[in-house]
Amino acid sequence: MSAHDTPDIRRSMERLAADGIDVVRVTYPDLMGTDRARDVLLEALPRAMEHGLAFCRAVYHTSPQGDVVPVEGGLDAGLPDITVRPDLDTLVALPWEPGVATCLADVVDPATGAPAPESPRDLLRGVLARCRERDLRPVVGPELEYFLCEPDPAGGWRRYARDRGVVYTAGLRADPDNHLLRTLRHVRDLKIDVLSGNHEFDGGQFEINLLHSEALSAADRAFRFKAAIKELARREGRLATFMAKPFNDAGGSGFHLHLSCEDAEGRNAFDDPAGAYGLSAHARHAVAGVLAHAPALAALANPTVNSYKRFGPDTLAPWLVDWGLDNRSAMVRVPPERGSGARLELRLGDAGANPYLLIAGTVAAALLGIEAGEEPPAPLEGYGYDTAKATVLPMDLSDALDALEADTALTDLLGKGFTSSFLTYKRNEVERFQRHVTDWEFTEYANHL
Repeated sequence: MSAHDTPDIRRSMERLAADGIDVVRVTYPDLMGTDRARDVLLEALPRAMEHGLAFCRAVYHTSPQGDVVPVEGGLDAGLPDITVRPDLDTLVALPWEPGVATCLADVVDPATGAPAPESPRDLLRGVLARCRERDLRPVVGPELEYFLCEPDPAGGWRRYARDRGVVYTAGLRADPDNHLLRTLRHVRDLKIDVLSGNHEFDGGQFEINLLHSEALSAADRAFRFKAAIKELARREGRLATFMAKPFNDAGGSGFHLHLSCEDAEGRNAFDDPAGAYGLSAHARHAVAGVLAHAPALAALANPTVNSYKRFGPDTLAPWLVDWGLDNRSAMVRVPPERGSGARLELRLGDAGANPYLLIAGTVAAALLGIEAGEEPPAPLEGYGYDTAKATVLPMDLSDALDALEADTALTDLLGKGFTSSFLTYKRNEVERFQRHVTDWEFTEYANHL
């Protein structure tokens, strides 16, 4: 018997076989947060556990268009392997794919035995280990929006169910094909603790909420949720996109994070009835930390060229560094609940963000604030978006990447290996966009110049 052909693995295989499952889909996130995967026949699972699955490390360095970006450790090193090993604790049947179960995976560099520097899941683990040193356990609740598109007879894609004014609705008025009901039931059966869903602000836009949980679990579930939504849309002949702002005549899609921390006794460390605003010193310091590191955090929360087209006055997408008490026009909102519900909500992220990187960056910024022990400024009152009252965030990806590189306290916590890879990968995206001639440019200039 090999080291990984154990009674536990055999029991897992017997249980899967009894449920009619003969394939395990092993998945892990790349730098974008997109799922990379391999289907493994059930009888080959012990071998996959023992030897791992070999992937080229440059999968982390591959652009959405299939170009390999020259990140250190990839092309320059001869395109070496990473080893991907199934995490059987995350096994679950795919409700819409008979005979298939799926699990997450751990990713290591076979040359060192250490996690791959670009591994988003391990980046978050490292930040959470630092939190444990202070007896803090971050708890996160993700909220994600997406647009559903259908084929346009004229070519390309158009929004599904394009009627306006149906914000916060459910049923056939905003969803004539019952996409939301089908999707909710499928992702419920994926066992990722989905709570509810509704049609969002713009035509064809939906929001589905996930239960709060320990931070790594929350990231895992958000990652699996996004992959599931996109796969279910494909089954319908449609396209689900978490792109920040896919249409000029519509708003953007957000990825809001609710963050609290439990102490060593399991109590909410952000609650204090005697503290200012009913918040503990930890909570106030966490708010201050997120504000202090917000320019750098933007690179992780708004990680694409398109992300910054979501910002602007009256969009409810925050572009100023501020916070408020139950104020949705602030970047950091503190909801009205206290006691076990005391938390902060970061509204900065867009739906295209990698869940692991967004959560890792937010927790890291909050932790640095707790360690610094500084108080936040006075909270925003009334409707925000006044540049006389707050600092403007980076307004394009290039400036956000510069802010991330300059924030050495944050990058030290995230890790130099990850930061270097991420900056190189994303600056290549900026360079490619700057060289690309857009439809807007042709329409604007061709007939006049």
